[in-house]
Amino acid sequence: MPVKVLVTSVIQKVVDNQRAFTSEGRTIGELISNIDSRYPGFREQLADEQGVLHRFVNIYLNDEDIRYLKGADTELTDGDEVSILPALAGGA
Repeated sequence: MPVKVLVTSVIQKVVDNQRAFTSEGRTIGELISNIDSRYPGFREQLADEQGVLHRFVNIYLNDEDIRYLKGADTELTDGDEVSILPALAGGA
């Protein structure tokens, strides 16, 4: 089941400088694993060694924060859009 994945510039360097691409998975966790197998190092941008998503990484499924769904176990369907946005900090 193809899913559209959108990433910010922080992650683009790991996915051949693509802002958007398609991948597959039945859940967010499986999607991340599939992307990581295609682009080694992808998972490291999002999760710790145990696979737990970093709290500063925001993942949205069709504009809904997966933290309020089932986290990495959130199920995906054909045509879904997943946005992955690491939190940015800064200022003067």
